[in-house]
Amino acid sequence: MATFPVINLEKLNGEERAATMEQIKDACENWGFFELLNHGISHDFLDTVERLTKEHYKKCMEQRFKELVASKALEGLQAEVTDMDWESTFFLRHLPESNMAEIPDLTDEYRKVMREFALKLEKLAEDLLDLLCENLGLEKGYLKKAFHGTRGPTYGTKVSNYPPCPTPDKIKGLRAHTDAGGIILLFQDAQVSGLQLLKDGEWVDVPPVRHSIVINLGDQLEVITNGKYKSVEHRVIAQTNGARMSIASFYNPGSDAVIQPAPALVEKESEEKKQLYPKFVFEDYMKLYAELKFQAKKPRFEAMKARETTLPIATA
Repeated sequence: MATFPVINLEKLNGEERAATMEQIKDACENWGFFELLNHGISHDFLDTVERLTKEHYKKCMEQRFKELVASKALEGLQAEVTDMDWESTFFLRHLPESNMAEIPDLTDEYRKVMREFALKLEKLAEDLLDLLCENLGLEKGYLKKAFHGTRGPTYGTKVSNYPPCPTPDKIKGLRAHTDAGGIILLFQDAQVSGLQLLKDGEWVDVPPVRHSIVINLGDQLEVITNGKYKSVEHRVIAQTNGARMSIASFYNPGSDAVIQPAPALVEKESEEKKQLYPKFVFEDYMKLYAELKFQAKKPRFEAMKARETTLPIATA
């Protein structure tokens, strides 16, 4: 099997730009995932994010998780659990409005660092969307505009810890799913693995590489590219040793953004491929996704297709 794509973003600035763009194109078309090195966020800053996240878990969330495990009788599982995940999480919303001030237990330092982290990843997400536009032959800014709606994108960060699990064969850290949104940027633990993606019918490990940012594509990019790029099923395997940190930032369309295949891409398709994907308002898709997250994505697309109404037509 081909090697998981790890891309050195620094090479975009030199004579290896064309080869690097080709790597990104191949990763988007054949993997739906890739890992970025030299992405412009300093190692020292990422070390601070990791330290503060792990301190926060130890101080504020570890005991709560232990109590949850006890209350749900998850300690000595005999049968497989399919309706829960072995994870401890909280969610930070950045756009259109921040909820950072409302999250209890965050130290001032952690709050400040996570605000800065969100800004850095927002810029990286928008830069990546323009690289995708370039590879797709879309005008610069097309994807950002497609995500915009009337109030700009929806953007937030899920901070997760996956504690050691005594029965990893009975419960997943996170059950298999595709991501509903746009582009996802993950800063993950460099020591403890667990993230896997489904490729050609086999589960493949996403290697933990220190100071890297893992990128994956969500359902909305599959729709906008008319299936040229695909969102890919992935999961987290619980581990018996070591707690795994995962900080996933989701740069998604605005709630009222109208999502549909880009006309410039549809024009190039054969007749049977022109009508593959639906047109819908992002918020409507998210309501459906909330009910069906851990099920196959194709029926979600089909359900949205069946609901299609007279939404505004996009221009190329």
